[in-house]
Amino acid sequence: MIKEIARIDIDPAKAAAFEAAVAQAQPHFRAAPGCRSFALERAVDRSGHYLLVVGWDSIDAHMVDFRASDGFQAWRALVGPFFTATPDVFHIETAIDGF
Repeated sequence: MIKEIARIDIDPAKAAAFEAAVAQAQPHFRAAPGCRSFALERAVDRSGHYLLVVGWDSIDAHMVDFRASDGFQAWRALVGPFFTATPDVFHIETAIDGF
């Protein structure tokens, strides 16, 4: 499994509305083939900064299949207006699992 990490910055004054929009978009990820997990992490020492962490079977499940889906379009329609900059998206895999 790989994980998509999207660093997202928003206006801190809109945090509650942003989190509600992400919660509303979550079913689009759950319905996506190859999607295994979904979490939104909020920075505690940097207001308005979030990490979206999504587990995928493969990079293609995210970058090809999901990005071409209606679910991706719905996700962007719900949360895109909150972005103060284009999210920085990259993919990771576990190199060492210490616990």
